[in-house]
Amino acid sequence: MRTVTILGGGNLAYHLAQVLSKSSHYSLVQLYNRSPLSSHFSTINTQKIAHLEDLLPVDIYLLCVKDEAIAELSTRLPFEGQLVVHTSGSMPLNTLSERQRRGVFYPLQSFSKEQAVAFEQVPFCLEAEYPEDYPLLIELAKEFSPKYYSLDSQQRQYLHLGAVMLNNFTNHLWFLSEQLCKREGIPFDLLRPLLEETYLKAQELPFFEAQTGPAKRGDRAVIEKHLSLLQGIEKEIYKNISTSILNTYGK
Repeated sequence: MRTVTILGGGNLAYHLAQVLSKSSHYSLVQLYNRSPLSSHFSTINTQKIAHLEDLLPVDIYLLCVKDEAIAELSTRLPFEGQLVVHTSGSMPLNTLSERQRRGVFYPLQSFSKEQAVAFEQVPFCLEAEYPEDYPLLIELAKEFSPKYYSLDSQQRQYLHLGAVMLNNFTNHLWFLSEQLCKREGIPFDLLRPLLEETYLKAQELPFFEAQTGPAKRGDRAVIEKHLSLLQGIEKEIYKNISTSILNTYGK
């Protein structure tokens, strides 16, 4: 049985710990977090520690911490030559201390403690400094999902950029649409069927073919009318995205 320790107390740490604590192939030996863990972690049966000096030897150390904390934490680990992997999409493998055998175990998904995760649908992006460590990461990924891919640090950074545009940017546009409706006293529920249809269409058609709207048609009169109703950053966002669509479709 392989042994794993998770360092971190955030959303990803919680979901990975949930799976590993119930695994028949892995033993979750410890959970480290320098501050007290949230009540969500109370259901996870493993030793919880707050000091790095208390870390026990394991096969894999999973660093589930903020990007800016990866380098410092990896240099403070009280051992050398162990397989230490971070879980960031945007940080390169060499962010980790060269004192360790370095790797990356990046699940491409958005996580929150309150929302269950269908891990079988989540792709895992793997990278290992040493070829002999890569099979260990594949083994670990298979515990969560059949979808795993070998990506180097540069590929993963571009993938993370694409994920931000796909997930975070679109969510912010939904928020702006909701705020616009609220300001004008319009029930946002009127737009929910359109939101659902947009998502369903994206599952069936290439994004290029699925595009609709005034910019796709080259209807500059409607675009100018919309711009006259907006101001500030919302106006800039509308203008920039419309320009991108116009250019994409040669309008």
